[in-house]
Amino acid sequence: MNALIDVDQLRTFIAIAETGSFTKAAEVVHKTQSAVSMQMKRLEERLERPIFARDGRASKLTEDGERLLDYARRIVKLNIEALTAFSDQGLTGRVRLGVPDDYADRYLPEIMARFSRAYPGVELTVTCEPSTDLIERIEVNDLDLAIITTTESTRPAETFRQERLLWVTSARHPTHSEAPLPLAIGRPACAWRRISIEGLEKTGRPYRILYSSGNAGAISAAVLAGLAISVLPESGLRPGMRVLTPADGFPELPFCRISLVRNPHETSALADALAEHIVSSLDNLSETAQAAE
Repeated sequence: MNALIDVDQLRTFIAIAETGSFTKAAEVVHKTQSAVSMQMKRLEERLERPIFARDGRASKLTEDGERLLDYARRIVKLNIEALTAFSDQGLTGRVRLGVPDDYADRYLPEIMARFSRAYPGVELTVTCEPSTDLIERIEVNDLDLAIITTTESTRPAETFRQERLLWVTSARHPTHSEAPLPLAIGRPACAWRRISIEGLEKTGRPYRILYSSGNAGAISAAVLAGLAISVLPESGLRPGMRVLTPADGFPELPFCRISLVRNPHETSALADALAEHIVSSLDNLSETAQAAE
């Protein structure tokens, strides 16, 4: 086994592992399904062992496939970093990025700074809206790239980070002991809103929705003021917040996935370059996999 593994095959392999489907992965990597199948056939031939096990319509990884996934993510990430280090400084134009406001405050400054240093001739415009709205903007060609946060697979996307969702309250107020429990949560279309309500209803805990907003800053302000509790990802924690656990009577919550969604209507070298900077800035999947070993 002296020949090197094809990095493009590894990117396709990662997409299949994350979407659970050759068809969905084909949309993510902008290839035909037959091309994706051929890439995986060649990858399995190269490794001399199967990496997928069919489970109905889903494509699950074999034990060898699970082993390969961590290597694949690290190889692809290193490849991206190398290309970025020697990237074409002459790229010009405009690229449109969508970001949920709960990620904009913490991560957007670093992303913009790194991207602007690498491509000083590129105009980066940013739209901050909830993930559901950003997906709609992608569909109507208003954005080139969007970071979305979700606990469910809503459309083909490149997942590069995951975080635990947490119940949070004010560290200075006993808001979590009130009855009914006051909630500050997202709008009706928000998946985290549904998850939090379902969790409380399963435990039989009475609640009332005090604040409903698509703005993460407004929800955090309500929590810090001791007006309500909420559900936030780990990165959304702020000084003055306290995490509520099952010991406090609150159920465990699932992980949320942070993913990239690309414009399906047209490809863009600028969007690809920006995507590389985002992944290298925010990626935690390799660290998560290594920590689990």
